Amino acid sequence: MEFVEQLKASVDIVRVVSEYVPRLRKKGSRWEGLCPFHTEKSPSFGVNETHGFYKCFGCGAGGDMIKFVMEMERIGFFEALKLLSERYGIPMPKRQEYSDPDSRVRGALFEIHEIAAEQFRQNLFGPNGGAARAYLEKRGVARQTAEEFGLGLAEKSWDAVLRLLQNKGFSPETIEQAGLAVQREGGGYYDRFRGRLMFPIHNESGKVIGFGGRALSPEDEPKYLNSKETPLYHKSFVLYNLHRAKKAAHKAGRFVLVEGYMDVVGVAAAGIGEVVASCGTALTDLQVRSMRRHAERMLVNFDPDAAGAAAAEKSIQMLLDEGMRVRIVQLDGGLDPDEYVKERGVEAYRARLEGAGTYFHWLADQSRQRYDMRSAEGRMEGFRKMLLPAFQRLHDKLERVAVANEMADYLGLDRVFVLEQLRRNGLVDQRRGRAPGPAAGAPALPAVEKLLFEALLASGDACAAVLPRLKEMKSLEGFRTRKLFEVVLGLWERGIAPSYGEIESRLDESDRDLLAKLILADEVMEHSYYVEQAEACVRSLEAQERSLERALLKERIRTAERSGDLKEALKLSDELVRLDRAGAANAGGNPVV
Repeated sequence: MEFVEQLKASVDIVRVVSEYVPRLRKKGSRWEGLCPFHTEKSPSFGVNETHGFYKCFGCGAGGDMIKFVMEMERIGFFEALKLLSERYGIPMPKRQEYSDPDSRVRGALFEIHEIAAEQFRQNLFGPNGGAARAYLEKRGVARQTAEEFGLGLAEKSWDAVLRLLQNKGFSPETIEQAGLAVQREGGGYYDRFRGRLMFPIHNESGKVIGFGGRALSPEDEPKYLNSKETPLYHKSFVLYNLHRAKKAAHKAGRFVLVEGYMDVVGVAAAGIGEVVASCGTALTDLQVRSMRRHAERMLVNFDPDAAGAAAAEKSIQMLLDEGMRVRIVQLDGGLDPDEYVKERGVEAYRARLEGAGTYFHWLADQSRQRYDMRSAEGRMEGFRKMLLPAFQRLHDKLERVAVANEMADYLGLDRVFVLEQLRRNGLVDQRRGRAPGPAAGAPALPAVEKLLFEALLASGDACAAVLPRLKEMKSLEGFRTRKLFEVVLGLWERGIAPSYGEIESRLDESDRDLLAKLILADEVMEHSYYVEQAEACVRSLEAQERSLERALLKERIRTAERSGDLKEALKLSDELVRLDRAGAANAGGNPVV
């Protein structure tokens, strides 16, 4: 096609790609950046300006500028041509061949949304919009802000939007496909949004693709109603306000992630433009990657209630897994971001953003609320349950040790105890709490767990020799392979040989993956060593358990001394001496590697 070649000759591919990959940098004869199609820490995505193509050596994505736009916008070929022609001011010939069936449908849906958005806006500022305008005034939203965000009103009529769009030539079926009408069970259609304040949802190019509607009457349920999934609107892809926030985020080097539409409107209107929200759904990896193209830092500011904390926990884990640098903003007074800006002022809110704590400080604060921090046992339990699992998300070798020491001090725990917990979970090695060597993805399993499991799976004699002792050990709860060992114990107690098939059939998918890694991890040892290997592993685990008990006793002794209870401190000191003597008596060899 002549126009395709004209477009490629007229528009620099680097200019196109830079709209989506802001940190694209010149390196020799090519341009390099982080791939927008998959998560990576080191750039493997390149653009050749001379020949007009891109290629990622990490995930294999590649093509010309048209394919790039098709993939980024999730649109068809002809829609990509139209988008590029409009964006860069190159007239596109009006020819029937540029309108394939899918593009015609999507074009109609875009037009429907434009018409509906304009009608909703007119309703808000028309004679029937008094109640909606009063609500916005109560929430401190000025008319200028409402117009900037395209806010509108869906009137209470059952068919106002339906009739408007039908008069424009659209069929009820197409209007329903756009998500603005609902088909009745007995036939016919009615408006999906009625009596609601309307928030237009845009794609990254700024086109309206859906709506979020807030009920204006307490009787109307649900409180928020979003567009259904359509050929334009896929909720797992879309972030509210991303099309406006991305430039501010690139400049600020960060996004501010909030929960609701009103939070976005209130915070952005106060001058913090890098604010976004998921559209009424849990955050997805696709949404995170959309943000990561523009900034790597994320400030999470969800509502302070229990639901907000739960949503924050899931979102933070997703952000960390996708390589984002995350901090958590905590607001006092039980206020959400919009309320905080209105009541305390934007400078106070900026101060909260700048003072945002790390994920681990947030987890530590959560553990303070759930566990008894007055006792050593409560602090240790809080660390094990709340903080320890999160260390697996730290991929930097030295950061784990540094954060572990910081959290020990923050929670008033013995650093030896905290580093021992990390070591037992394969997060630091056995020599002075140093971080383990490089690993891809999750940290390596502790060698003692791998060797013990191998021996138990291969030898009934090894099971008979050590399983009774293993069953009595408290430290089994801390194993990353705990579920696997529990299955082995259960099978052995029922007289069933713990074979791979018997174990695998009793595990969920994640533990089956772990089982496969264990089975394939090492070469099989000679049969004569199985019992010796198992006994050495259990001795090592028993020594670890005594070490943990020793750390707990030392912490309890310090607590007793600080409270002036010298009698309790002496009693605990005697227990510590007995424990040390028992350890000396039971010392044995190391596992055979």
